[in-house]
Amino acid sequence: MLKLFGKLHRSESDKATFLRFALVGLTISVIDAGLLYLSLGLGVNAYIGRIFSLAAAIGAGYVLNRYFTFHHVEVNRALWQSVLRHYSVQSTGGALNIGIYALVLLIGQQMGAEVSMATTLPLLAVWIGGMAGMCFNFFFSKKLVFDA
Repeated sequence: MLKLFGKLHRSESDKATFLRFALVGLTISVIDAGLLYLSLGLGVNAYIGRIFSLAAAIGAGYVLNRYFTFHHVEVNRALWQSVLRHYSVQSTGGALNIGIYALVLLIGQQMGAEVSMATTLPLLAVWIGGMAGMCFNFFFSKKLVFDA
């Protein structure tokens, strides 16, 4: 397993890069969902909590993508410029993500989600929004942030 992971990490192919991006996406979705549920447990509104959890996930995503996903790409700009580009791309993808998140919550609520579903509905909404955001963010991160 470690050998396969090492091979994946060293590969510069587009498929391996996308797989690493998806693994980072999975990691930051756990961060995102964990912080969201923590804020919900503290009584924060689901929409406000989502903004904070997403902002933290975007920050973690930059570090992981810079040093894991796109480690083989030399970025010829200052760190602050790279971070600014990252937040710009991720914010746009995040807006798409949050829009889909809100839509899933709305549909679930209008369907009269049962109590058991209501506790998992935010998680489902995070994952569906995350998938749409991931596809958008990969393309634009690759082209605009990491110059791959």
